[in-house]
Amino acid sequence: MPKINVYLPDELAEAVKDTGVPVSAICQRALEQAVRRITAIRQTALGELEADDMSARFPLFTARTRTVVKLAIDQARAEAAPNVGTGHLLAGMVTEGGNLALQVLQAVDIDPAQIQHDLERPTDPEAGTSGDSPSVHFSAPAAAALELAVTEATAFGHNYVGCEHLLLGLVTEPDGTAGKILRTQGADPRLTRRAVTAALAGYVHLRAQTSTDPAQALAAALQPLIARIERLEQHLTPETP
Repeated sequence: MPKINVYLPDELAEAVKDTGVPVSAICQRALEQAVRRITAIRQTALGELEADDMSARFPLFTARTRTVVKLAIDQARAEAAPNVGTGHLLAGMVTEGGNLALQVLQAVDIDPAQIQHDLERPTDPEAGTSGDSPSVHFSAPAAAALELAVTEATAFGHNYVGCEHLLLGLVTEPDGTAGKILRTQGADPRLTRRAVTAALAGYVHLRAQTSTDPAQALAAALQPLIARIERLEQHLTPETP
């Protein structure tokens, strides 16, 4: 049977030894689940799309994330676009308007209105299925972004795919229109992942404790949390000679 090394932080490794947790069995189950999720989204992203079966096609996606995908499909059809691109997904996120991804962007000083303005500029179609067929497919970058979104959710240990995970997928995907716009405005993958981590750590508590505008409350919480994550990263990153 092939062997794969799994690296753990020192404290976790000691805790695993002390408790006698069956590492191999747990890792196998976790990896099997992750493989099934990635395989499922890959098949979905490469198949023909219908805007009226989002729940069946994207069972792990939250209602907001499915709404974003539906809005993207509707916009691509309205434009008679050759496929549903990452720009359509980002536009759907902005149009949906109430998701955590937008609040994360606002908290790091990226204005959704500016994103919308940049999306309205003419761009070349993304690579992928096209032609005269009335069927609708995701572009290759959009399919990759959706797969990355599932990967990000799995890495966080989440059993759902939210708009924040989709944002990370769009930012991380290198070739699509959405990633280029987001990175140009300052949403590089590392910063965005830190911001999402901070938001997920503090957002629910803030919503329960304050009547302040959610975006403002999130922005206030993100600053110390991001600073703390940066300090931890600096501590864990070996110094270069």
